[in-house]
Amino acid sequence: MPASDAVDQQEQPWNRRRLRSTNERLLLDRLRAAGAASRAQLARETGLSKPTVSSALASLAAAGLVHEVGTHAPERGRIAVLYAPDPAAGYALGIDVGRSWLRVAVADLDGSVVARSEVRNRARSSRAMADLVVTTARQVVAGSGVAPDEVVHAVVGTPGVYDEKQHRVRYAMHLPGWGRAGLFDRMREELGVPLEVHNDANLAALGEYTYGVGAGSRLFAYILIGTGLGMGVVSDGRLFTGAHGLAGEIGFLPWPGQQKPERLEDAVSGVAVVEAARRFGMSGQLTAKAVFDAARRGDEAAVQAVRLEGERIAHTVAAAAAVLDPDLVVLGGGVGHSVDLLLKPVRDHLRTLTPLRPRIAPSRLGEDAVLLGAVATALGTARDVVFERRSAAS
Repeated sequence: MPASDAVDQQEQPWNRRRLRSTNERLLLDRLRAAGAASRAQLARETGLSKPTVSSALASLAAAGLVHEVGTHAPERGRIAVLYAPDPAAGYALGIDVGRSWLRVAVADLDGSVVARSEVRNRARSSRAMADLVVTTARQVVAGSGVAPDEVVHAVVGTPGVYDEKQHRVRYAMHLPGWGRAGLFDRMREELGVPLEVHNDANLAALGEYTYGVGAGSRLFAYILIGTGLGMGVVSDGRLFTGAHGLAGEIGFLPWPGQQKPERLEDAVSGVAVVEAARRFGMSGQLTAKAVFDAARRGDEAAVQAVRLEGERIAHTVAAAAAVLDPDLVVLGGGVGHSVDLLLKPVRDHLRTLTPLRPRIAPSRLGEDAVLLGAVATALGTARDVVFERRSAAS
């Protein structure tokens, strides 16, 4: 007997509720994965009987989890009603905390962003930064028209690694004081939403896999190059974080500095681009963006700085290729905006370093990669929470 038939035919009173819940979740997952469908189509694809499908859809509709979205007129037979998940059944909150910018978005259960904001991070203390996160998130939710209690889960992306036991972030070198214990507990309490904390490069990788150029990749590495340096690794759709959540912290790899040994992060970052440009003769108020803009205009010092950055990124790619064997390496972050200038020197230098040459591509999501990764991660939990709440209530 097929397993699906067994779900239909088991009659023990003690597990009928569980079986109904299993059938409902099966149908909801199918609708979310493959789109709207009729009762007959769902019965064919899941193996459940038509009466079971009709009963499960009625329960899901009563709970506000699915709704009618149209009809289908086959060549023969009756017109069929089409069902799809109701995206307004709940919402998720994504937050990207960076040194220069704070980005916040609210998304419905389909993953569509219904409201977002990005503000300059001018906070001069960890407490001020936490206040900015809470205030901005509340403003985004209020501006979305979504009731606060309909936002059921939140995910924050941040530099560093969150220590679940100590309730603090470690290794967030560019956010002074951000490692204080209790900051995220306070944000959870003030927002009134369950909140997870993840490394920004890891979330960027998940965002790129879900919405961007990494879709369909068997194993790819996302290299986040901005104020600092990080890497997220997605294998068969799952994030690889290592034994202690530290996988991808490539910024700590040693790098042979001119005066003393440095970290790779000191050589591959926006700050490194500016320092190289100064050594090659540029002056004035410089940013990485200004250096890349000057390189596009043909400024020789800027061109040399960009070429050097490309060579250093090639070392990073070579290390990732040797350890991970990825089919794709994505370059993103603030410096990733200038991948058009970097791809050639990266590829050229990679040929001199290693015979291992994965495909290299720019991020499709740009500066939204971390934010959309946070949204995608929050949605994974939010969908479960909404199903359990609404099923129990109905």
